[in-house]
Amino acid sequence: MLVGLLTACGGNSGVPKNLVGKAIALQVGQTQQQLSQQLKLSLPKSALNIDRVNIATQTPVTIQDLPSYKVTGTYDFTLKLKTREATQSDNPFEVYVQRQREGKTWRLAQQQTNENGTGWVTWLIE
Repeated sequence: MLVGLLTACGGNSGVPKNLVGKAIALQVGQTQQQLSQQLKLSLPKSALNIDRVNIATQTPVTIQDLPSYKVTGTYDFTLKLKTREATQSDNPFEVYVQRQREGKTWRLAQQQTNENGTGWVTWLIE
C-alpha cells in the first residue's frame, strides 16, 4: 500500500540527470569566475565538460515559494585548456535546482549572505 502511495505521489517528481549536469557546470563556472575576480587573475577561456553524473539524493525543498530540490552525488569533469586537458573523477556535488511555475524551465539556486541577511539567488539553466 505504501509503495503505491509513494509511486502515485512521485509521478512527476525528480530532476533529470542531464539538467543536474548543466547545473553543476553553471555552478563550477560561476565559482571559477568569482575566484579569478577575487585573485585578480585573467584565466583563459576553458571548455568544461561534465560527465558521469551520479545522483545520490534528491531532497524536495521550497525556494522562493517554488518547488525545488537539493541534489547531491558525484561527477567527473574534463577541463580543456589551450595546451592541455585535465580530468578529475568522483567529485562530490551539492546543487539546488528550482522548477519554475510553468514547469518548462529550471533555475540553479544558491544561498547568498549580505548585509541585509540571507537570501536565494537563481540563474536559468540552459
